[in-house]
Amino acid sequence: MGTPDFIRELRVSAGHQLLYLPGVSAVVFDEQGRVLLGRRADTGAWSVIGGIPEPGEQPADCAVREVFEETNVRCTAERVALVAGLKKPVTYPNGDICQYMDITFRCRATREAAGVARVNDEESVEVGWFGPDELPPLKDFARLRIKQAAQEGPAWFESQVWEPADSGAPAEHGD
Repeated sequence: MGTPDFIRELRVSAGHQLLYLPGVSAVVFDEQGRVLLGRRADTGAWSVIGGIPEPGEQPADCAVREVFEETNVRCTAERVALVAGLKKPVTYPNGDICQYMDITFRCRATREAAGVARVNDEESVEVGWFGPDELPPLKDFARLRIKQAAQEGPAWFESQVWEPADSGAPAEHGD
């Protein structure tokens, strides 16, 4: 689908300035433990499937929708694997600048999904299933998401200790 209509409408008044947007990524595994990847039409790079939720759409529902729209694979979201604010903005060829807060879901392909992965929209030029030792070249973004989705346990997030700005006042400590 490309850029959602609500973002196109925002761009009319915002121009190319930075928009901080929600994003979702879906790491989809099949019964053999292979991961579903798409080769992006805009960059030519292999990556996990992802997109932007529509207003009012739940993030997990967005992940499932994006997987189907881009790959023709039906899946279910199993759990949140990772939450991360991307550190660097993305500048698109048209000059639009976006930065994303990504929620990555570990998803499981349904039984009906076996063998049906195919390019299903204009966002991908190729899709396929890859074993953990057969992954194509991937950016760190995708590798981290696959690694975290493959592990059991709580969602991964990066954390830095937040400190209030120095106000010049002495620090107060409670009892």
